Amino acid sequence: MGSAEAPSSTHQIEVANAHANPVFAHAPLVVLLISAFDLGHQPFGLASPAAWIVAEGARVSCLDLAVRPLDEEAVCAAGLIGLYLPMHTATRILAGVVPRLRKLNPDAHLCAFGLYAPGNAELLRRIGVDSIIGGEFERPLASLVSDLGSRGVQRSATAPPVRATEVSLGRQDFLVPDRSGLPPLSDYAYLTMPDGSRRTVGYTEATRGCKHLCRHCPIVPVYGGQFRVVQRDVVLADIRQLVAAGAEHISFGDPDFFNGPAHAVAITRDMHAEFPDLTYDVIIKVEHLVRHRDRLADLQETGCVLVTSAVESVDERILEIFDKRHTRTDFITALGALRELGIGLNPTFVAFTPWTTLDGYLRFLADVDQLGLIPNIAPIQYAIRLLIPEGSKLFDLPEVADFVHPFDVSSLVYPWTHADPAVDALQTAALDLAAGAAADGVSREDFFAELWALATDAAGQPGRPRATRIQPISLPVPQLSEPWYCCAEPTETQLAPPV
Repeated sequence: MGSAEAPSSTHQIEVANAHANPVFAHAPLVVLLISAFDLGHQPFGLASPAAWIVAEGARVSCLDLAVRPLDEEAVCAAGLIGLYLPMHTATRILAGVVPRLRKLNPDAHLCAFGLYAPGNAELLRRIGVDSIIGGEFERPLASLVSDLGSRGVQRSATAPPVRATEVSLGRQDFLVPDRSGLPPLSDYAYLTMPDGSRRTVGYTEATRGCKHLCRHCPIVPVYGGQFRVVQRDVVLADIRQLVAAGAEHISFGDPDFFNGPAHAVAITRDMHAEFPDLTYDVIIKVEHLVRHRDRLADLQETGCVLVTSAVESVDERILEIFDKRHTRTDFITALGALRELGIGLNPTFVAFTPWTTLDGYLRFLADVDQLGLIPNIAPIQYAIRLLIPEGSKLFDLPEVADFVHPFDVSSLVYPWTHADPAVDALQTAALDLAAGAAADGVSREDFFAELWALATDAAGQPGRPRATRIQPISLPVPQLSEPWYCCAEPTETQLAPPV
């Protein structure tokens, strides 16, 4: 089922036993699943539901607008169009595409599914989306396919009633994702190793949701502290088909790989036993890197070369506001533990918040410099501005209501303005600098030097010398070729409609 030979992004998955299902005995429902942005990954969020839809006896096509233009013929042929919304940028892109889909196929049933679907239900309904599914979306989506197939999907005639927004957190027995309708892995982001070699990347998930309640996190309003496991045999089967399709490295997209550490380590051990040359990367909270330090050697021994961790801040007050459950000292401890094992750390930050000050931002940059972390950090991480989506737990703090503006349906956030206009101006300048660095291939060291000059000027301290390094600079770490990040505001280029 490897995708390396897929002739196009809308290659239809033919179902040998489609007519065995009496719902589609005469005309199998045609389903089109669309993704727009998944951080350079071949989208698991299309491949997984595709398998469930095929099992319902429907015909499914997959279209990834991140690497392919909009296929108008596929849109016109579909009775159900599913829009995958895993993150902020994807939601904004696809919200801009919906009017075109409606114009091309006014009779199709539109379903938005994924983490960001329920929180943006008001906008999605307004622009013409019929049903909305959040959480564990595969089973509800398969149920929708069955319902539409039995009732008919002509909106202008006897369309089924609009379904209420559904957030499903029930446990599922997952199916092995069907990737045969997706573009080849070579069309997606690759990993550059420290020696300059490149590895083809496959993406999969071993868990979803998160058992933590960080106040700024978009997962919390949907999962509310719960996480769900993808069965080990399904994960391993998916890895096998990714390797068959050319993957030399696996990115695990779990919000926290150590939410279930025994499950995670068992998968990596089995994977390494079968594919000893395969490398991989994971996402783990600082809190878990410290608490489960004894398990980090297992990662190193089974091929882990990079750990992403949402550090978010080195300011203790901001960490407390976010309810991150770690400290600046914990971050330094986790960094040291990974360095001892030779595993690269990819720290991520929310650099600009309503509580950020110019002096605090300079302290953040100085910490990065002193800890030798410049090679580890992508430029966009210095410019990310706190996004406050619908349902955010930040509203548990009374002070938040004092500085946010009404919900903006165009940007899908509650906008906020910093009390110090100079901080907002610095964020805008840092974002422009990061976008330019990504476009021009500027090295991380050169970018940091420019950012330091920018920030010291903004703070009224031009010419301030950089911090004295207290730890050796990191060895080069593996880097994914997709530089953007899920919580970063999209650029105008990213939001441009697909051709």
